This record gives sequence, structure tokens and C-alpha cells, in this order.
Amino acid sequence: MAHGTARIGKDHYRTEISVGGHAITADEGPGLGGQNLGPAPYDLLLASLGACTAITLRMYADRKEWPLESLEVALRFRGGSDGQRIDRTLTVVGLDDEQRARLADIAERTPVTLTLKNGLTIDTRLA
Repeated sequence: MAHGTARIGKDHYRTEISVGGHAITADEGPGLGGQNLGPAPYDLLLASLGACTAITLRMYADRKEWPLESLEVALRFRGGSDGQRIDRTLTVVGLDDEQRARLADIAERTPVTLTLKNGLTIDTRLA
């Protein structure tokens, strides 16, 4: 299963992340006191959902031997007094309408999509 660490020092708010053997720097923008040295936390959330969606749909199209030329997953996080939501738009090139509709249906059941929709228990403890 996945494992990661995030470390922050005195630099506001640069955070060094290690996950899956990869290094990522996260930060906040200047408006929140950061230096914009990397994606902000909600940007990383969108990146995770976008990558999972794209990979899952590519795997499905490949398994079906469909002529998928390209797929773009555009994401927007929205939060306000009426709640939070993510708008996801798929741009699919190379498939017919029926195949495109099937990919949109599959997108609703990708692993990260289901995790976000169903919620997740987070247990926090001190080391």
C-alpha cells in the first residue's frame, strides 16, 4: 500500500514530501505566506484524482483495444458555504460517443474517486 512522509522546517511553508520513492515539494502561494515553490495541498489532491482517472481510463481503453488517442482530465476544486466539490471534465479524442460515455461512467468508480466520495478514516497519533 502507499506510504509517504511530509517534512516542514522554518521555511514558510515549503514542505518536502517523499512518497513512493519520489520527492515532491509542496508550498502555499504568496497570498498565504508561502513562496509558491510547489503545488499547494489542494493542488496535490487534484493531481492525485487526475492521475488516477487518466491511468484507469487508459487501462480500460487498452484492455478493450479501443483507439484512444488522448485523454485530458480537467479538475477544479470548489469550496464555499454550500459545501465542497470537485468539477471534473474529460476530453476524449479517438473514441465514439458510446465509448466516451463508458469512460465517463468508469471515471465515477476509479479508486481515488471512490475514496474521496466515500470518505476515509484518518487515525492520528504522536510518535
